[in-house]
This record gives sequence, structure tokens and C-alpha cells, in this order.
Amino acid sequence: MPALLVLYHSQEYGNTQAMAEAVAEGAKAAGADVTLVNTHETRPDMEQYRACGAVAFGSPDYYSYIAGGLKVFLDDWHIAKKANKSGLVDKPYGLFYSHGGGGAVRGPLEKLFGKCGVKVGETVESKGAPNAGVLEKCRELGRQLAAQA
Repeated sequence: MPALLVLYHSQEYGNTQAMAEAVAEGAKAAGADVTLVNTHETRPDMEQYRACGAVAFGSPDYYSYIAGGLKVFLDDWHIAKKANKSGLVDKPYGLFYSHGGGGAVRGPLEKLFGKCGVKVGETVESKGAPNAGVLEKCRELGRQLAAQA
């Protein structure tokens, strides 16, 4: 069974969490074993990342940048990659984000996570709470990632 990690940050409004859950729903429907990790609640485990076949990264827009928990993940990833690249590079990944009106986080999100592997699907955006169309795009992203895991 393919393994998918959905690594995201969500706290105040839960918009990014709703998107993460929709990605997971799509991946599970496609037969993947999914692990959801909210960086607001826990520091991501690099071994979980190493073991997954594909990953989805999701962030709210915080002052046109990614959430701090995802930045911590990238710092840990960079250090681990220097020590042992096995299972850390060339991983299929997808992106999603929420924002309150700016949406400028898309640039840093795509640039920073582009170092992790090969992008799958389109980056999914939600202005405010995700509507039915956004959630369906998230489910589709999950299905695409499950197929690549």
C-alpha cells in the first residue's frame, strides 16, 4: 500500500486543516495509507518523511511566507539530507495553501519545497475557508499523489 504524508500547519481558523483532510480523503480513496501531521501540534519526524512514498505540504499565508513549523521541517530536512540523502530527495510532492486575501505565500511555498522532489499536480489555493470546488481539487491532489507514492 502506498504511503502518503500530509504535512501542514493549521491553527486559528482550520482552513488549511480542512484542505489537508480533503487531500487525505482523496489519497485514501485511491488506496494510500495516509499520515496527517499538523506542525502546530508536533514537530515533524524526519523518519516519517523518509518512509513515505509521496508527501503533500500545506501552509497558511503568514505575512506572505510559510508557517514557522514548515520552515522548521525544511531546516531539519536540509540537515538530514546532508547527513544521509537516502529517502529524502526526489520524492513526489504536492502543495496547497490558504490565505485571507494576499496569497503571496505561493511563491515561497513553490520555491522552498521544490528542493524536495518532483511536483505532482497543481498547487491548490483557498482564499478563506475552502469551498466545495477547492476541497475537490484537494481530493484530486491526494489521488494524484497516491498514484505516485
